[in-house]
Amino acid sequence: MLTELRNFLALPYDELEELNLQAKEQRRNRVAPHKIQEQRLKYLTDESRIKAVTVMFSDLEGRLHMLDYDKKFLVKSWDNLTFDGSSIRGFTAQRESDLRLGMDWSAFYWAPADVFGSGKVLVFGEVIDKDGSPYSADMRGVLKAFAGKVYKSDGYTLNAANEIEGFLFSGPDAEQRFHETHRFEYVNTGGYYHSLPGDPLRTFIDTTAEVQRAMGFQNEKDHPEVAPSQFEINYGYGEVVAAADQIQLYKLICRQVATRLGLTASFLPKPVVGVNGNGMHTNVSFSKGGKNLCWDPKGEEKLSKLAWGFIDRILTHANDVCLMLNPSVNAYRRLDPHFEAPNQIKASPTDRGSMVRIPIGNEKSARIEVRSVAPDANPYMVMYSIFRTGLEGQTAKIKNLRQAQRYLPDNVYSAIELFRDADWTTKLLGEDVKGRYVELKQASADRCPRQLGTFVKGPEVQFHHEVYNQFLWNLF
Repeated sequence: MLTELRNFLALPYDELEELNLQAKEQRRNRVAPHKIQEQRLKYLTDESRIKAVTVMFSDLEGRLHMLDYDKKFLVKSWDNLTFDGSSIRGFTAQRESDLRLGMDWSAFYWAPADVFGSGKVLVFGEVIDKDGSPYSADMRGVLKAFAGKVYKSDGYTLNAANEIEGFLFSGPDAEQRFHETHRFEYVNTGGYYHSLPGDPLRTFIDTTAEVQRAMGFQNEKDHPEVAPSQFEINYGYGEVVAAADQIQLYKLICRQVATRLGLTASFLPKPVVGVNGNGMHTNVSFSKGGKNLCWDPKGEEKLSKLAWGFIDRILTHANDVCLMLNPSVNAYRRLDPHFEAPNQIKASPTDRGSMVRIPIGNEKSARIEVRSVAPDANPYMVMYSIFRTGLEGQTAKIKNLRQAQRYLPDNVYSAIELFRDADWTTKLLGEDVKGRYVELKQASADRCPRQLGTFVKGPEVQFHHEVYNQFLWNLF
């Protein structure tokens, strides 16, 4: 078909940014859901140039799934969208497969047509069980419910910002072919802060940053990271569910831009041995009435007692929740002390080997940085486990808890056992969802060599949940 015959929505980047920032402001101000729903449905009805709505949700392991609904169909049937949950890893059994998708109309995005295709808008969905209740394995829904409960009971707004590192490799399917090639090929070897304008890494970073800006990310800085061909593109903090949504969008945008350049954006925690791995440092804070409750100019490291109590509970349950923050075989390569790895269960303002760091802050920016998070973790599970543990967990009676010589597990098998045996993880997820998660992690681990060794094995990439497809999974 000749493209001039089509009349699909394709907006300039500045218009996209304005629309996305308006939607972001509505979300930040907690505009009533029914008002936003009414606005979005009217917009979809009136805007004839939209052909489809991409509805997004994440499975239990955190892999993003997308369904395209014809715009006219969605406008009429948005409250009765069903899908086969048995095809989603960690969701329902085949005998009880039907699940529904609800719309979170506040999580609505306009995307650049030259990257995502013209005539489409994106919205995050909420997975609903057959009885109409939120689905227990949909961690986004679990996080949203918890954040809403905390706001209602204590008036706290939970905030987060993430520093997400990734690698850029040659070829559009570098991860899927790793079991054949046994190596990743760098596109740049310049290192920290260094790449020449116009080289593949800089072109990728610049393009990705432009897309993020257009989608309302409110960028802060971007740069090549320490390892060859490694990148980090930072953006502003947000309310916790919106922040987790942005992690999913960040990775989607990076992968899409890289693919269009004939490359692969990889968020494996340690795809190459001998250089720094990928982290997802998670900065968290909580506010009330616009006041940052982590800040106390007279407190230790200028943090409040509330914030230090939060840290103590994180340190107490560090081993319990480690599998949720580091969910793959490959993640335990990253927890290596030779590469600034945060494998020590302690808190420090300076030591980057500490699981928790206290960055320099002020009344606006005071926060807690949880460094031991891998970028392949389910972002909703990460946020939920950190915030609920920090606010509701126990505090261990360990002398000098914040500086005790304790370490996170160095392999996935130990992490699985610690997770399985912990009462706290049962309280977090419930018996059913906890059991499903353990089964998924165990199945991946059992397909990989037990000893990590000194080079990345094909199976730890091939059976990784973000690389997963049926064809590769069955090559066992």
